[in-house]
Amino acid sequence: MLYTNLKHLESAADLKKAVSENENVMVICGRMGPMCIPVYGIAEELEDEYRHVKFYDMEFDNPEANIIRSLPEVRGFMGIPFTIYYKNGKVVKATSSIQTREQVTAILDKEFSTTVNA
Repeated sequence: MLYTNLKHLESAADLKKAVSENENVMVICGRMGPMCIPVYGIAEELEDEYRHVKFYDMEFDNPEANIIRSLPEVRGFMGIPFTIYYKNGKVVKATSSIQTREQVTAILDKEFSTTVNA
């Protein structure tokens, strides 16, 4: 189990449900390691600021996480966590390894903007 304050996804079915029921989803698939923990912390901090995004974690070593580990978008990734951004059920961005708050918010702002382009 991951010891974060994020909502935990324990199965592929949980992931499918979260993605189908929410327009904007960020899933951090990792371990309790030095490259992953900062990313969980960033997501925890951003939950209040980005209320239009649902933040989740999933344990990388869980066999059910194969649904993330086998995505074409993560092919070639060398480090964890794998952070997957879903918009309307589709992967719109995927990153690997440690990320800064600025990198995460840049992706959230670009992919999950609340403004409508006229």
